[in-house]
Amino acid sequence: MPPITFEARKTIPRTAAEIASEIADTARWREFQGYAILPGIESAEYERRTEEMTGSRVRVRNRDGSEHIEEITEWDAENKIVMSLHEFSAPLNRLATHFIEEWNFEAKNNGTLVTRKFQMFPRQSITRPFLWLISLFFRRAVALHLDEMARAAASNPFGSSSSPKRTP
Repeated sequence: MPPITFEARKTIPRTAAEIASEIADTARWREFQGYAILPGIESAEYERRTEEMTGSRVRVRNRDGSEHIEEITEWDAENKIVMSLHEFSAPLNRLATHFIEEWNFEAKNNGTLVTRKFQMFPRQSITRPFLWLISLFFRRAVALHLDEMARAAASNPFGSSSSPKRTP
C-alpha cells in the first residue's frame, strides 16, 4: 500500500552541519510543539547513539503520553538525514506501521534550504483515511517547527552552542 506523503520547506540561516548538530541534540526535540490534536514532544533520549549516528535509536515521549522510536538510517550532515519512526504506542500503532522522515539540505546564499519529507505507512487500507487526517495536522506542525527553527537561528546568529565573544 502506498504511503501518505507530505513535505515542508524552509530556508534556515545556518549551515547544514549546524542544523544536523541541532537534530543530534535530543534536548532540542522538545521544541517540536505539535499542532491542534497532534501532541508535541515531551522528551527524547538516546537508547543507543553511534559515533557515525547511523543506527542510533531515540525513544520519544509525546505530551499526551504516547511513545515511539526514531532510528537514524542515514546520516550525511551536509546533505541528508533519514529516520524511521516506529514502535508506536496506542493509538497510533493501530493506524500505522511506521513513518520515514527525510531531512534534505541545499546550500543557499542566505543559509540552507531544508526540506522535510514524511512518508506515513498505513497499517491497513481501512486506517488510511484516519492516517491521512492526522497527516494534515502533522504537516502543519512540521511547518511551524521549521518556522521556529528559522526564527531561532535568525535571532541567535552565533548558534545554539556558542555565544558571541566579548572583549574586555
